Amino acid sequence: MKKIYLAGPDVFAPDAREIGRLKVAICARHGLHGIYPLDVVDVDPGLPPGVQALVIYDALERAMHDCDAGIVDMTPFRGPSTDVGTAFEMGFLRALGRPLFAYGGDARSFAERTVEWFRGAVTQRADGTREGGDGLAIEDFGLTDNLMLDGAVRRSSAHFAHAPLAPGEGRAAYANFESCVRAAATWFAAGR
Repeated sequence: MKKIYLAGPDVFAPDAREIGRLKVAICARHGLHGIYPLDVVDVDPGLPPGVQALVIYDALERAMHDCDAGIVDMTPFRGPSTDVGTAFEMGFLRALGRPLFAYGGDARSFAERTVEWFRGAVTQRADGTREGGDGLAIEDFGLTDNLMLDGAVRRSSAHFAHAPLAPGEGRAAYANFESCVRAAATWFAAGR
């Protein structure tokens, strides 16, 4: 059974363990073994926080090495872009040659979300490039997120499921997640 690393910021949710159980169950229904980050971490709470962080990092790195693919939640997190931990995991999995299947709850482009994030403090340079209130260019390729993240998905599976979240659906976006699970199952069934 193919192991799928389930990356995303839902590990910070108050019901993170329940979200993990649901995602792992969805994977199992499609013949895949979902690896939820909180399920592979065992940290002694008596350790200093910095040591705890490295124990978590080491466990997640081992898990990613052991997985055949990644399903990643690219829903914007604390800003216009994907969670930075998830972005790292995407790059790590891509460097290992694993296919990535991405989902999220915001179908707008990265540029649209970034302009909104600046709350109108956007100007246009002479060459037509928009820049934010910080004086830096706003990346605008019409992509889901930063070109490196979008490119990692496009150059592996090219499967995105970015449909707006239904009212009350919350971060988990299970319909989008399940779309990725089906795509991963099909990917491996085709012998890739």
